[in-house]
Amino acid sequence: MDLQLSGKLALVTGSTAGIGLAIGSTLAGEGATVIINGRSEKRVTEAIEKIRQQHPHAKLEALIGDLSKVEAVKQATSSYPHVDILINNLGYYEIKSFENMSDEDWTAIIETNFMSGVRLSRYYLPRMKAKNWGRIIFISSESAINIPIEMIHYGVTKTMQLALARGLAETTAGTGVTVNSILPGPTRSEGVEGFVSHMAKSRNVAPAVVEKEFFETIRPSSLLKRFATPEEVASLVAFIVSPLSSATNGAALRVDGGVVRSIT
Repeated sequence: MDLQLSGKLALVTGSTAGIGLAIGSTLAGEGATVIINGRSEKRVTEAIEKIRQQHPHAKLEALIGDLSKVEAVKQATSSYPHVDILINNLGYYEIKSFENMSDEDWTAIIETNFMSGVRLSRYYLPRMKAKNWGRIIFISSESAINIPIEMIHYGVTKTMQLALARGLAETTAGTGVTVNSILPGPTRSEGVEGFVSHMAKSRNVAPAVVEKEFFETIRPSSLLKRFATPEEVASLVAFIVSPLSSATNGAALRVDGGVVRSIT
C-alpha cells in the first residue's frame, strides 16, 4: 500500500531508539523526509546510520536538543518553521512510588512527557491549519487507562496527553488536519530490553523466562503474551499520519496487545 508520504516532512521527537526510532525508520521507508531528534549528536548520528542501513536512500535530518526544554523547542521551530507531521514521542518512565515522588520529580516528567508536546503543537498546529493539511500524533500508553501503581506519575502524564490530543482535535473541525493518540502496550524498547536483561542476569535465568512471568503476573490481561516490537507500533502510526487516514481524528488508538479490556 502506498501511504502517499513522499514529499512530507515529519518531526519525530525522541527518535534515537525504541518506538521513536522505529517510527522514523518506517516513515523514511515510505518516502517522507524525517527529522531525527535526540539529546546528543552521537545518539542522533547512530540513529540515522541505523535507518540508512534499512533504507539507504532515506531522506533524514538531524535535530539535536532536549525538547523538554523551552529553548530547545525554540531552536527546533526556528530550524524547521513548518512540518507536515509531528510525532510527540519524547518521554520516559521510571518505577517510583507515589509517596517518594517529589515536586521536582513531578515537574521533570510533566515537562518531558507532556509539555514538550504542548509547546510543539502550539507552534505547528496553527501552521498546519493555515496550510489545511497536517498530522499530529501523541505517543501515549495503555498506562493512560490502566494507571500502573508502581509509576502513577507516568500514567498521569499519559492521560494528560489523551485529553490534550482530543481537545486539539476539536479545533481542527472542517480542516485537513488531524490530531490522534496512539496507546502502545508493553513494547520491547531500549528500556524494557535493559530491564529484562538485568532481571534475567540477577536471577540467572533466560530473558524469555522473565518475559513470560511478566505477562503472567504484571500484565496478565495481555492477549499478545509478549512484548510488542517497536515496528508493530510504528506501522499503525505510519497509516494514521498518512493522507489515507483523513477520517480518523480525535481518536485514542490502541496497539496494546489487548492489555486494555474495555471495548471503548
